[in-house]
Amino acid sequence: MTDPMFLVPIFAILIAMFLAVTRALAGPTVFDRVLAANSIGTSAIMFLAVLGFLTGRPEWLDIGITYGLLNVIGTFAVLKFFRHGSLAESGADAAQEEDA
Repeated sequence: MTDPMFLVPIFAILIAMFLAVTRALAGPTVFDRVLAANSIGTSAIMFLAVLGFLTGRPEWLDIGITYGLLNVIGTFAVLKFFRHGSLAESGADAAQEEDA
């Protein structure tokens, strides 16, 4: 059995994840939902790190780092999609179409 002191960060991370999920559902704007999704991803990374520490398996940290990179790339992709309406066009192409 683990030390009860290690249960405090686990419960704190789970509470933060719950609050972020409620923010993602409540929302009012798309950007609030994207920020909440990014916060959920960050909390999941912290949860993986604490879980890896408690179980004595450092490979959980590698999974957390990989998930963090995917979280950042996914956030940028979603924000670009909502700003430009497409992931295929670059910002320069959109500026040329607006000038025409």
